[in-house]
Amino acid sequence: MDEIRKLLIQLIGIDEQEWCAFQKELVPEHYTAKSMIVRAGTVAHRLYFIERGLARTYYIQDGKEVNTYFSSDNQFISTFESFITQRASSEFLETIEDSQVYSLSYKALTGLYRENSKFEKLGRILAEENYLCVLDRTFAMQTKTAKEKYIYFLEKYDAKIVQRVPQHMIASFLGIAPESLSRIRRQLVTS
Repeated sequence: MDEIRKLLIQLIGIDEQEWCAFQKELVPEHYTAKSMIVRAGTVAHRLYFIERGLARTYYIQDGKEVNTYFSSDNQFISTFESFITQRASSEFLETIEDSQVYSLSYKALTGLYRENSKFEKLGRILAEENYLCVLDRTFAMQTKTAKEKYIYFLEKYDAKIVQRVPQHMIASFLGIAPESLSRIRRQLVTS
């Protein structure tokens, strides 16, 4: 729990009293690998902070999984559109590895917003970071070659995610065939 506290100090400068208010709303949870946390068609009522582990969001198109986001140690994840709007999710949220997380309900978070503007700032920062991530990824996916997309992924994502996410999931995230990703990886190793 120290890592989430450090992150909140860094992002919004919380003090001891504010940390206590936040901490009492956190629920520790453990998920085994391949646990479905949020299903498409259901509402995401919780925001998750991954203390240790790896998770992804994805949707299914034409019977295939399309990965949209990966999150690892000391990062937040949810099906953000559903969490923010409190409407049915179009995505799934699933663990890739065994994961120890802390969750915070939508109701608790909005209560914290009302109590303290620092928590509103946290919500704004998370929304801004999520928006910029989506915008950056959309631009990259629309303007880059398959090789450039993979290089973008290597540069943008934390090494612990790059090393731990299965290659077929990375290929799906990049919108390229797994075989193409294998070829690109071989080219990069030999060049």
